[in-house]
Formats: sequence, structure tokens, C-alpha cells
Amino acid sequence: MLRRVIAVSSLALALCACSQSLQPPGDAGVCYYLASIQGTKGQFNVVARGVPDMEHCAADLEAMRIRFLNLGGGRSQIAGSYQGAFLFLQDEGVFTSSSFTGVRYPFLVRTGDGRLAAPGSAPSQ
Repeated sequence: MLRRVIAVSSLALALCACSQSLQPPGDAGVCYYLASIQGTKGQFNVVARGVPDMEHCAADLEAMRIRFLNLGGGRSQIAGSYQGAFLFLQDEGVFTSSSFTGVRYPFLVRTGDGRLAAPGSAPSQ
């Protein structure tokens, strides 16, 4: 029983160490798209420079995602980063996290017409 607990604990520790090794770039004002993950390394492509805040980065990533979908791309969910934080664009909206596999918090949600807005900013009907 103790061996099984130690083995499970070792596996969990190894998975945590592996997931924490993917770090987003921390360059100020640069919005990145996470193009691919090769093992524990990510290929981050620059989407825009001189981006004033995370909302503008999310908007740039959303515009890129829509352009790719209009060109026939099949990826409706993408990831990016802004100043050391991950951004995850999904059908429900944009989520953020400090780690790639960590808890994702709502950052922007989709309104009834598909636009992105801060949670709680849209008037209830």
C-alpha cells in the first residue's frame, strides 16, 4: 500500500514538474500565439508588439483565430500569452492562467451576439 502511494505521489510530482516547465514569454507589451508544444518547450509566435494590456492581446488573438477559421482552419480553440500569463480562447470566451495546465479563470465572456466582454459587464435581460 505504501509503495502504491509513493508511486502515485512520484507520478504526480513528475507531472507537476513537467507542466510547470512550459513558461510563457514575459516581454512587456508583446502578444504571443502558442503555435505548438514540443515536449516541454512551446513555440510562441509574435502576434503584435506595443500592446497596452491583456484585453487588447485577447482581441488580437481573437481576430487571428477568426481569420484562420474564415480561411478554412479547423482550430476553434487557441492559446497565447501576454506578459507571462497564458490566454486560452474558447467558444465560451477567453480564460487566463499563470500556468498552461493550471486553473483557468474567466477573463472575457461571449455576449449573445458572439462579441467578447468583461464578465458581468453586459446588462441582464
